[in-house]
Amino acid sequence: MKILKFGGSSVANANNILQAENIIKKESLQNKIIVVVSALQGATDSLIKAANYASHKDERYIWLIKELEEKHLNLVKELIPVLDQSAWLSFVKKHFNDIEDLCNSIFVLGEFTNRIKDKITSYGEFLSSNIIAARLQYEGLDAIWMNAMDHILTDSAFTNAKVDLEITEKNIQNYCKEHQNHIIIVPGFIAKDGKGNITTLGRGGSDYTSSIMAAALSADELQIWTDVSGMMTADPRLVSNAKPIPEISYHEAMELSHFGAKVLYPPTIQPVMIKNIDLRIKNTFKPEAAGTLVTHNINASDSENSPVAVGISNMSHIALLTLEGSGMVGIPGISARLFQCLSLEKINVVLITQSSSEHSITLAIHENDVVHAETAVNSSFADDVKLKRIAPVKIETGLSIVALVGENMKNRSGVSAKMFGCLGNNGINIRAIAQGSSEKNISIVISEKDIKKAVNVLHEEFFESEIKQVHLYLCGIGNVGHKLIQQIYEQNEYLKEHILINLRIAGLSNSRNMCFPESGISKDECLEHLKNGEKASIEKFAEEIISRNLRNSVFVDVTASAEIPKIYESLLKKSVNIVACNKIAASSDFEKYQSLKNTAKNHSCKFFFETNVGAGLPIIGTINDLIRSGDKITSIQAVLSGTLNFVFNNYDGNIPFSEVVAQAQKEGYTEPDPRLDLAGTDVARKILILAREAGYPLEFHQIENIGFLPEECMQGDVDNFYQMLLKYEDHFQNLVAEAKAGNKILKYVATFNHGKAQVGLQHIAPEDDLYHLYGKDNIVIFKTLRYSEQPLVVKGAGAGADVTASGVFADIVRAV
Repeated sequence: MKILKFGGSSVANANNILQAENIIKKESLQNKIIVVVSALQGATDSLIKAANYASHKDERYIWLIKELEEKHLNLVKELIPVLDQSAWLSFVKKHFNDIEDLCNSIFVLGEFTNRIKDKITSYGEFLSSNIIAARLQYEGLDAIWMNAMDHILTDSAFTNAKVDLEITEKNIQNYCKEHQNHIIIVPGFIAKDGKGNITTLGRGGSDYTSSIMAAALSADELQIWTDVSGMMTADPRLVSNAKPIPEISYHEAMELSHFGAKVLYPPTIQPVMIKNIDLRIKNTFKPEAAGTLVTHNINASDSENSPVAVGISNMSHIALLTLEGSGMVGIPGISARLFQCLSLEKINVVLITQSSSEHSITLAIHENDVVHAETAVNSSFADDVKLKRIAPVKIETGLSIVALVGENMKNRSGVSAKMFGCLGNNGINIRAIAQGSSEKNISIVISEKDIKKAVNVLHEEFFESEIKQVHLYLCGIGNVGHKLIQQIYEQNEYLKEHILINLRIAGLSNSRNMCFPESGISKDECLEHLKNGEKASIEKFAEEIISRNLRNSVFVDVTASAEIPKIYESLLKKSVNIVACNKIAASSDFEKYQSLKNTAKNHSCKFFFETNVGAGLPIIGTINDLIRSGDKITSIQAVLSGTLNFVFNNYDGNIPFSEVVAQAQKEGYTEPDPRLDLAGTDVARKILILAREAGYPLEFHQIENIGFLPEECMQGDVDNFYQMLLKYEDHFQNLVAEAKAGNKILKYVATFNHGKAQVGLQHIAPEDDLYHLYGKDNIVIFKTLRYSEQPLVVKGAGAGADVTASGVFADIVRAV
């Protein structure tokens, strides 16, 4: 025998009921079956709403009842043959007259008790099950309707009655012996107490009815038919990649359902779990899908190859209640008093955690119980509070519980570390932790606003480890920005296959517009979004990043703006990784530079700026490797400006200096204002950053900058700058001539030695390491304690949109 239960969505309308009918027909070919049905979707809520209207003297209850009656009448018309409809239409009308009479009484009395609530809500299952039974009978099936209220006996705790299982099981067994019909249709949710009053079984009551039936008859299987293909690894409304769980143990299902998995309710599982009856969750609308099997017979022998967790569940609208004080330490009975006072107020405790010092106890309860809980606890401990042995109870709201569930967690080490690590890396603060000694569940309390991010992060870590979703926010869409976007789109498939990350551009901004593109769009669509975006504001851009609160977020600054670094700290504090091509932050006051690095460290995120020096060359990374390995840098000699190297490699006095500079700017080797490069400011910032990364607390003003541009060149705008270069052409020709006279060439060199830094033009002889440096190449020569005689040299292209973008790209990948 099998028990089939169809939920509200499965019997929402005639079309859905016909799909359920097909399933019933198929199952009844091989088995005797009992079918438990819920009320039509939304019917129970409408009945309660109508009664509430009536209790508040609101006549809208009348049309609400009429609307629900019409829905049931239409159902009869669609399911029952025309010649037989009259009796069933009268049946529906009679019972809706009874419902209206009840609501009229409520309207007059202004009172809506739990006893009346049970009577009114019982009509939902009563009507739907009778109509479905009639439909099956008219289809020629051997079906009979069984009134659950005559056989399921409960106490008188209306709206959440407790079943007398011993008597109920005998009643069910006797009924099935007397009625050998192949199909028995049973209304779920409803029962009666010993006095004949109608009662209901509370939340998930129809599931509980089916479980009771299965246990009483020792059924082969209980099937719960709903609108999802089984229990999911996470709530699909939060996690788009949530997957059905093929098989799960009873205890795992209990844990998941306790913390919010809506497919099952904990009481449902108990009767079948005791009898070792398999429970299968299936999709009425995709009956071919395997669904989820809930069973005792999980293969524990293959635990090493089994997943460490089976699912993640979450529960919102949670509050934390904390009782603390030195008067609790070593005093027996404190916990008992706390739980007793909450129990008397019928307040359910969802989660418990206590410090080992016994100085505090923290409980999680539902937010709607906060007022009663606070009053009850403060009243119970009033004397202790007055004597200052215990502090008044502390309440925190706006919280959620997330639970990671799995039998195999007890067999694996490092599960908690993995869980807390991935949450910490995404800036999710954990307010409380609870883990049972059975090690089937690790539960945490977090802020409600972090719930979606947390569930996605955990799901990605434990169920989608093959690919990590990364959200990029790009600021600055110039030459480098365009190249970076192109590289991201070209390389993303490789990253998914080999590095197991998926890069998604979640936000774009330039000096004019900003936008937040949808996922899955092309590069051209992405840029079109920006073109049609809203007016740019770096503050609003940062606010949007923070409010979206997406996991694995990276802010990428590909600008030279002095304003944008002002938002770095606020982003880092929200655990948003930062990749900066912009040199302003790393070359600002040392205190600010150090603060940004510490903020990143303290909030478990990354602040990378490799491209601040040498575009895509691994210069900062090399310094960090040397320092981490215990080496110490004693001196640095470098050509750090691809622009200046390009200029002096190409300027020989035959063509004007201004034309060479213009060519460098055209090819993307200079900053938007070339004076930043030619005045040595850019090089000074670079040597400052290298010195700082080497461990020296240098400030920008301490760098000696020996300029070669006449003062007049630095005045006015960029157009004026080029005019002044033409005016002082003789000056530049003299610089080249002086170098040639000594058989040398000009290089703009940065040096750091004995804690002092300097930048300026130097005459370089052929035997010098800096001599053979062509085009836009950079070179950095490190002398360290280990590389004292033979220096360590990093050399290569130090400018250009392509190589700079690739350096930024590499930092992004390292950051995640």
